[in-house]
Amino acid sequence: MDFAITLDWRGDNPARATKPFRVGGDGFHTWDEDELAQFFKAHKPGTLAHTAMTLMLYTGAARVDAVKLGPKNVRNGKIEYRRQKTQRSGGVLVSVPIHPDLAEVLDKLPKDRPFLATQKGTMRSAGGLGNLMQRWTEEAELPQCSAHGLRKACARRLAEAGATAHEIGAVTGHKTLALVQRYTEAAGREGMADSAIEKLVARPNGERNLANLPKRFVNSDTNPK
Repeated sequence: MDFAITLDWRGDNPARATKPFRVGGDGFHTWDEDELAQFFKAHKPGTLAHTAMTLMLYTGAARVDAVKLGPKNVRNGKIEYRRQKTQRSGGVLVSVPIHPDLAEVLDKLPKDRPFLATQKGTMRSAGGLGNLMQRWTEEAELPQCSAHGLRKACARRLAEAGATAHEIGAVTGHKTLALVQRYTEAAGREGMADSAIEKLVARPNGERNLANLPKRFVNSDTNPK
């Protein structure tokens, strides 16, 4: 309709007054631990599939950023890069300490090319990596899984480990906490609920007050009328 306006076919765009439909679903599937184990069982250390999986899982990097990462991004035991998705605003700087499992994989790679380079040593395209991931997941009998789901799995793992939303955002490079929350919805709610109630029982000062039992169920000293 906007194009029709440019052609002088219409003087307005009535579609702009409509409200968008809500789209159901949780977006890309978040890998769980069984699925990760199944993938690693199908793709052994030393293969490109194993390297790509480990790199994205332990950095939370999107495909478009993962293909660019290489030895030049390693500084003081961390992988540092600026997210391509946020380039218009200067690019969010991500600086992630290298996990020992990732370090073991990276130490065996050539030092003169990107980590996920082609056989010619050149940078692989994000689309090419996506096609490979689709093939690798099918070989591992995980058609529901994707490269983007690894980014969400990284955030889930961090949430289950007790990382705060700000800490998770620092790893994934998200600019808002709302996006972090979307990525961590698959976190183990049962275990986190147990931890939350334990903190409530312990109280902020780490002590429990068993005196005046009826008043233990309220947070105010005000007597009910």
